[in-house]
Amino acid sequence: MKQIVLSLLVDNNPGVLARVASLFSRRGYNIDTITAGATHNSQYTRITVTVSGDDRILEQIRNQIAKLEDVRRIIMLEDKQSVCRELVLVKVLADKKDKQDIIAIADVFRAKIVDVAVNSMIIELTGNQNKLDAFLNLMDDFEILEMVRTGLTGLERGMNTL
Repeated sequence: MKQIVLSLLVDNNPGVLARVASLFSRRGYNIDTITAGATHNSQYTRITVTVSGDDRILEQIRNQIAKLEDVRRIIMLEDKQSVCRELVLVKVLADKKDKQDIIAIADVFRAKIVDVAVNSMIIELTGNQNKLDAFLNLMDDFEILEMVRTGLTGLERGMNTL
C-alpha cells in the first residue's frame, strides 16, 4: 500500500470541505489526514489530503476529486519536489525530575515548551511525519496525558504555484 499527499486548490465556498470529505466516504476511501485553510487569495482555500491505497485506488481518488466543481487544481506533493509539515502538541505528566529530561528531549528535536504546570508540560513540535514519530517514541517513556496532531500540510517547491 502506498501513501500520497494531494494539495487541492478549491473555491472558497461554504461546504467545499464537506463535499471533498463526503466524496471519500461515499466511495469507501479512507482519509489518513486532511487539513484546510485560507490562501493568500481569499477566493481560494487549500485542502491537503493524505490517502493510502494501491495505484488503482489512488488514481480513482484523483479522478473523482477532479470531477468536483469547486476543485480548481490538484497537485501530488512528492517528497523531493515539496515541503510537507505537521504539528503535534503533547501534554506530558511531569514531576520536577521528569521536566529536565523532557526539556532535554525537546531541545534535541527543536521543540518548544509552550506550557508548564505543576504536574505537566505541553510541548509543540513541527516537522515531517518521521521526525514527529521519532519524538513521540521517546515520549513513550513518560505518561502522555493528551496529544493532538494537525495532519500534513505542504507546498510544492520552486515557482510552481496553485
